Amino acid sequence: MELRPNDNNKISLTRFESMLKTNHILFFDSEEFENIIHHYLNHGKIALAKKAIKLGLQQHPTSTNLKLFKVEIFVFENDLEKADALINELYLLEPLNEEIYIQKANILSKRDDHRKAIEVLEKALKLTEDPIDIYSLIGMEHLFLDQFEEAKTNFMKCLESDLEDYSAMHNMIYCFDFLEQHEEAITYLNMFLEKNPYSEVAWHQLGKQYYDLKDYEKALTAFDFAIISDDRFIGAYLEKGKVLEKLKRFPEAIENYSITLTLDDPTSFALLRIGLCHQKLGDNDLAVQYFYKTVEEDPLLDKGWIAITKFYNRQKNFQKSLYYINKAINIDSDNVHYWKLYAQINERLHLLEEAERGYKKALELGNHELNTWLTRGDILHKLGETEAAIYNFIQASEFYPENAEIEFRLAGLNYMLSETEKGSYHLKNGLRFNAEFVFIIEELFPSIYKSQPVKSLLKAKL
Repeated sequence: MELRPNDNNKISLTRFESMLKTNHILFFDSEEFENIIHHYLNHGKIALAKKAIKLGLQQHPTSTNLKLFKVEIFVFENDLEKADALINELYLLEPLNEEIYIQKANILSKRDDHRKAIEVLEKALKLTEDPIDIYSLIGMEHLFLDQFEEAKTNFMKCLESDLEDYSAMHNMIYCFDFLEQHEEAITYLNMFLEKNPYSEVAWHQLGKQYYDLKDYEKALTAFDFAIISDDRFIGAYLEKGKVLEKLKRFPEAIENYSITLTLDDPTSFALLRIGLCHQKLGDNDLAVQYFYKTVEEDPLLDKGWIAITKFYNRQKNFQKSLYYINKAINIDSDNVHYWKLYAQINERLHLLEEAERGYKKALELGNHELNTWLTRGDILHKLGETEAAIYNFIQASEFYPENAEIEFRLAGLNYMLSETEKGSYHLKNGLRFNAEFVFIIEELFPSIYKSQPVKSLLKAKL
């Protein structure tokens, strides 16, 4: 029930709101009420929409359209029993009304009965003279069922009827992307552009497909055509900038990102990319200026703080790096890469307890790289936490069985605790798995390496 605003609608709306303020009941025809309700629903003013429905039905108690709005409110409020009861009543009165089928499908969709919703919408298709919205709804129901081929087909049907249905285009491209059908998407978009050669959205989508295939020259051409079609299309400038970065044409990338800053309010993404381009060009002063502009524009953008962190890391200014990595962690405390960086910076500052905390957090968040286990265990050893270090390496051995680097460390640590039997067991394992790593014992446990039991074992095995 899409209704277009016009001057009469504005007059109706003004009269209705005046009536609410004065409590003087005015008469509106049913179409005026529909326009008023539609306006409030579009602007999220549910309470006012409900008042308009109530007053509308008092003046027009037999209006099916007003009752359909009531169904819509029931669905919005998740009162599906009332919605279903009312829609069934309306079906008995008007079994050929397509809107009744659409609302019935909406109720079924809310109940996660998407297959039944599709069946109902297909019945609505037979009744309608304008199928675009219904094809779109069917497409969305197929998406809920992860039926991407079927969804894609229905969104294509929307575009066959309306070349400017960009919502359908985005949904269709989502299906192509999910199915990893980049070549097929390119074929479709080229056919679409033959009919609508000035569609900036289609050119933009075509460019993104070429970008995903790493065909950067064709991507660049597509984004250029998007800009020719609409020279204020910010998305096309941003994507073109990304392509130019891939082609290492950093001054041109900066130029395109900078254009977006003149077309609208600056975006943190564009500022960050400009900073990174300057960094690639070796202009560190400009780079860090843009990194600071990035976090000024969006203080909650962790990538901005990370860019500053890495900048100072490269400058070996680890104190500043630590300050900014803490900013990033405060924004996203579950980002494993941030904790790994936090640990590495603290390690360089010889803040071993904090470094160990960072590596431990990285492991808890799923970073099970061998180097993370080894570094954390070595730090625990330096801190004198021998038993904790042993436990760390035993956990590591579950992920990396038969690993000599782990076994030699376990050998040294167990010998330190005078667990001679366990120490010799792990030492033998290490020698069996890869004797070349025996230097670990010498470097990390020099006194153990010089001890007689270890010397004897090494002499026998090497």
